[in-house]
Amino acid sequence: MRERLIFHIDVNNAFLSWTAVDLLKKGYPIDIRTIPSVIGGDEEKRRGIVTAKSPVAKKMGVVTAEPLYMARRKCPDLKVFKGDYDLYHIESNKLYQYFCLFTDKIERFSIDECFLDMTGTELLYPDPIQLAYKMQREIYEKFGYTVNIGIANNKLCAKMASDFEKPNKVHTLFSYEIEKKMWPLPVTDLLMVGKSSSKILMELGIKTIGDLAHTDIKFLRRKFKSQGDMMHEYANGIDFSKVESKNSKSKSISTTETLPKDIDSTYYLKQILMKQSDKVGRQARSEKLYAKTIALIFKTGDFICYSHQIKIINPTNVTSEIYQYALEILDKGWRGEPLRLIGIRLSDFTKDNTKQISLFDKEKDYQNDKIQEVMDNISKKYGDGIIIPASLKQNNHEKR
Repeated sequence: MRERLIFHIDVNNAFLSWTAVDLLKKGYPIDIRTIPSVIGGDEEKRRGIVTAKSPVAKKMGVVTAEPLYMARRKCPDLKVFKGDYDLYHIESNKLYQYFCLFTDKIERFSIDECFLDMTGTELLYPDPIQLAYKMQREIYEKFGYTVNIGIANNKLCAKMASDFEKPNKVHTLFSYEIEKKMWPLPVTDLLMVGKSSSKILMELGIKTIGDLAHTDIKFLRRKFKSQGDMMHEYANGIDFSKVESKNSKSKSISTTETLPKDIDSTYYLKQILMKQSDKVGRQARSEKLYAKTIALIFKTGDFICYSHQIKIINPTNVTSEIYQYALEILDKGWRGEPLRLIGIRLSDFTKDNTKQISLFDKEKDYQNDKIQEVMDNISKKYGDGIIIPASLKQNNHEKR
C-alpha cells in the first residue's frame, strides 16, 4: 500500500499579515509587521481584544485574546488596526486557488490553513521538500506573506510538523521521524490534548508525548474513556483521517467562526448563529438549493470537535427558518462547555422546494420568497449584515 503524502500549510500570523499587505498596497508608509501593532476590536468601547499581534508586540508581552487596554499598558506605542474579515476571506480564497495548481484534494482546516493530499504526485514532484520550498517562495512573491509547511504521511503529523518552529519554515514528520522529533516534546504540544487533559496527564507523571505513547491503553481508557484511545493513537503518530476536499460528493454549504476566546455565553453564540444563518441561507438561495439537513459544528478550547444535526420535513434556504432550527440544535446539541469555534452546515439538498402546506399558505409563501430575494439583493450591494429580518433581532432580544 502506497504511503500517503500530506502537506499542511499555515499562513504565518494571518490576520496581521493580510492586513499589513493590504495597507502597503493602499500606500500605508509602514509595514505593521515591523512595529508594535495588533489586530483588535473597538478600543473605545473597552470591549476590544487582541486577535493578532506583531512580533515586536509579542516581545513586549502582548498576548492574543487579552483586552486592548491591557496590551496598551505593556506597550504604550501600540498601533491598533481593526480586523477586516471580508479581506481575510478574499485572501484565503486566493491562496486556495493557488493550491489548486498542485492538487484537487484540499481541505480547509481554517481560514488560514489547509491540508493538501499530494499522494500520487511523485512523478510531477519527485522531491516533496523542494516542492514545499518552491511553494513557499511563490506565495511570498505572489501574495507578500510567509507560510509554514509541514510534510508527513498523515494529517496529524503534517499539522504537528508545521507548528515545530515559525515563521517561514518547512518541517517534516514522516513515520520514521516520530520517535526522534515528536516523542521528546511536552505532552501539551500534542494536537487534541487540551488544558484540562494535559493537566491530568502531568499529574499522572506523563510529561512528554513519548511518555503518553508508551502508557498502557487500558489505563488511559479508565482515566479518559474514549478520548484515551485517541490520545494514545495520536501520541504514536497514528491518524487515518482523509483530506476532505471541497469537491467531495456529499455537497454541503457551511460557515464557521473561530472565537477570540473560549465562549460559553448563550446570547453571544446566538448572535453568531444569526449572522451564520444569513450567510449560508444566501449562498443556498444563490444556488437555488434547499436543505433537508441542518447541523451545528462545535469545537471546544481543548480542540474536541462534535456536531449535532436535524432532518427537517420542509426543505429550506430561508434565513429565519435556518436560524430557528439552529437555536433548536444549540439547545439540544451543545453540551454547555466553553467553545472556541461554532458553525452551521446545510446539506442533503434538493432543487424542489415543495412544502407540506395548505392552499391558503401559497400566497404567503410566495411573498416571503420575494421579500427574501429583495433582502439578498440589498446585502449583495451593500455588504453582509446590512439587513437582517426584524423577527430575528426581536427573537434574539427576547431570549437574552
